[in-house]
Amino acid sequence: MIILKNGLPYNRVGISVSKKVGNSIIRHRVTRVIREIMRLHWEDVHQGYDIVIVARKSARESEYKKFESAILHLLKQHHLLEEISHENNFN
Repeated sequence: MIILKNGLPYNRVGISVSKKVGNSIIRHRVTRVIREIMRLHWEDVHQGYDIVIVARKSARESEYKKFESAILHLLKQHHLLEEISHENNFN
């Protein structure tokens, strides 16, 4: 994950999934899962940053919950995640 301040009142997110991850079907699945995780937690992320998420080869076999915990962990590490509201957590 690469993060830079963008000086804007909103975030911009980029997702990079290399061909090493798999064929186009797998790469698009990984992209859709990451995009959905960011959409669900968008309100909890501090605004004003450019965030680039780079998927690694191990993302090929990962399940949704593993993706979600990894992304939330990285956002917390970079101090970009506010206290998670329980309305967004369905489990």
